[in-house]
Amino acid sequence: MGRAKLTIIPPGKPLTGRAMPPGSKSITNRALLLAGLAKGTSRLTGALKSDDTRYMADALRAMGVNVEEPDDTTFVVTGSGKLTAPAGPLFLGNAGTATRFLTAAAALVDGTVVVDGDAHMRKRPIAPLVAALQSLGIDASAETGCPPVTVHGTGKFQASKIQIDGGLSSQYVSALLMMAAGGDRTVDIELLGEDIGALGYIDLTTAAMQAFGAKVERISAVIWRVEPTGYTATDFHIEPDASAATYLWAADVLTDGAIDLGTPADAFTQPDAKAHAVISAFPHLPAVIDGSQMQDAIPTIAVLAAFNETPVRFVGIANLRVKECDRIRALSTGLNAIREGLATEEGDDLVVAADPSLAGQRLEASIDTFADHRIAMSFALAGLMVDGITILDPDCVAKTFPTYWQVLASLGVTFEDDAG
Repeated sequence: MGRAKLTIIPPGKPLTGRAMPPGSKSITNRALLLAGLAKGTSRLTGALKSDDTRYMADALRAMGVNVEEPDDTTFVVTGSGKLTAPAGPLFLGNAGTATRFLTAAAALVDGTVVVDGDAHMRKRPIAPLVAALQSLGIDASAETGCPPVTVHGTGKFQASKIQIDGGLSSQYVSALLMMAAGGDRTVDIELLGEDIGALGYIDLTTAAMQAFGAKVERISAVIWRVEPTGYTATDFHIEPDASAATYLWAADVLTDGAIDLGTPADAFTQPDAKAHAVISAFPHLPAVIDGSQMQDAIPTIAVLAAFNETPVRFVGIANLRVKECDRIRALSTGLNAIREGLATEEGDDLVVAADPSLAGQRLEASIDTFADHRIAMSFALAGLMVDGITILDPDCVAKTFPTYWQVLASLGVTFEDDAG
């Protein structure tokens, strides 16, 4: 059983040392799926081993792929070029990438696949992805508009074009792109609407697809063309997780520390690496921060903003309401637990009032993480500066950064532990 709570003791000194973020969750789950769809053996190095990637690996095993784990950062994946129908439903916890990606990939299976998750995942929308699959003539259904999803796949498509609202989760688009290369005809995927979501994640997807031999081309600002090449096994190195790096970058500026991540900020290709420039501006963060292209970094920056010199308004973050939890509500709830009035929700914007005088105070606050790893890791940052911050359900960090508390400890942070 996980710990019930963890109280952070402010270090009262700069945090210094070497702290390596784990491998990228986003890239690991893309690479696992592509290796599983490929014919032959792929070696994935620098990979993340966490709840989310284990769900993906176990689902691939259930569909006939051999996945070996010779060490803590390597997957060796051997596939036949074809996924087979699993014996029962695929259970994917609250792993958004695994659920969205496998819902689309199920169309390539000759048989029936049920994609399901935990109680949180059963509240996360998937209807737009199901509708996009149906537009290709794929028999897919989700009665509630959320998982479970049932897909009766054949590997064949009855249309050559998919249109999907680009303002929705970029995971839908990535799922369709990766699936399309395994089909029987060239497919164009077109994003509709003016607000195109996290484009950087689509770039991550197409780069990974190309590494595994797919032919995918962006033929206009909103259209990608995917040829039916299938995938070829390859050796693939996964860069560190930029979303995980944001906590360390923020801890560095908050404590005036010297934390070496081992990878320079400009070497990351993930969208959340854009957060480094914003975080580096602390304590003079911009008055308005658009989170649309770095959504997973917003919890980090929102907690950082509590200690900024001036208030910060976060815009372009409506999708945070349908992540592992309603992150806008979780952030405002947690910040206001530290000091009433510190955060306000205005529509889908989050306004953080900012109060640099919080640093050094004792303010007892129990932070409800809503079982969300990013809420737990972000509010740990408040505990570096404010005495009395207790994180509830701290072990939910296992979703993407299982060693988070050990990494902070290695930098000089201490805790009061409650095994629960």
